[in-house]
Amino acid sequence: MPFKTMKFLLIISFVVCSTFGFASAQTSALNVRLVTDEAEAVLAILAKRKVNQPITDHDWQRVFQSEGYTRLKQREAAMQRSFDDDDFKTFVLSEALAERAPALEQTFEKWKRADITGAARLALNYLPAGAHIKAKIYPVIKPRDNSFVFDTRNDPAIFLYLDPNKSREQFENMLAHELHHIGYAGSCPPKQVAEGLDKLPANVKKALTWSGAFGEGFAMLAAAGGPDVHPHAVSNQEDRTRWDKDVANFNDDLKKVEKFLSEVVEGKLTDEQIQQAGFSFFGIQGPWYTVGWKMSVLIEKSYGRAKLIECFCDQRKLFSTYNEAAEKHNRSSRERLALWSDSLVNSFR
Repeated sequence: MPFKTMKFLLIISFVVCSTFGFASAQTSALNVRLVTDEAEAVLAILAKRKVNQPITDHDWQRVFQSEGYTRLKQREAAMQRSFDDDDFKTFVLSEALAERAPALEQTFEKWKRADITGAARLALNYLPAGAHIKAKIYPVIKPRDNSFVFDTRNDPAIFLYLDPNKSREQFENMLAHELHHIGYAGSCPPKQVAEGLDKLPANVKKALTWSGAFGEGFAMLAAAGGPDVHPHAVSNQEDRTRWDKDVANFNDDLKKVEKFLSEVVEGKLTDEQIQQAGFSFFGIQGPWYTVGWKMSVLIEKSYGRAKLIECFCDQRKLFSTYNEAAEKHNRSSRERLALWSDSLVNSFR
């Protein structure tokens, strides 16, 4: 299952030994740890190989018994993917990984100094009162370059591929984004709202469930730190340019998502068609991100952060509240923002 699928499931679902190394942020609301044992064990083998020292069974057991590797293997098994120790040995001893070892080491040292507390607090700032965030973050060296969340209900984990192209600041931004997802899933919707959602017609409930993917845009806002901070402030120019170009398509993209949600409400799509269309809006950072972000920014600037959080914890309010803010905006600005159709808004009331 790709990262975007795992993240969507996260959105809608609502002590590491000192010898292994970790950083943590732990308060009454935060219990977040950076667990680095798998990456450290792999880098130790790469360092030995560089100077032609023998790699012992103890070295391999340090990898295979690390918490990061153990949980990574559990996740791959849960996804019904092969993840064999011998295959992993082959990967670690490959020439390709040896060539990347210096860059991996440099990146690892930068990521270890990340402000875990700061990232977690950015996420918490955009969650309802009483919310908490519990998670372990595993920077891992592995064959596939994907990142994902795992076991969000029992022992929430975020696996982040150790990527030399990501700076410490970008790593912190990714952490804040994913930690917001975890905190959101644990705090929204509140019980009374969930009971109301359960009483909705099946197709309406299904459409609202998919609208939860706008949480990607909400998390972009949280990770940035506020509506006046560019969500790609710490990104490279290519990513920032791509985002700006996609946000410029806001009106068209809103209407594309509206058509999708309306067809879900009206029962015009099969489950397979819903999956195909819904996941197409993820992309690199597609409309679930850009439309969700711009809606979030407008609502916060118009009515405050508390109202924005309320809308995302009860998404029946999200569409009408955005429309009210957009109508107000359109009366005083040359930039005309698209509105959600009355029929779709009324179906969620």
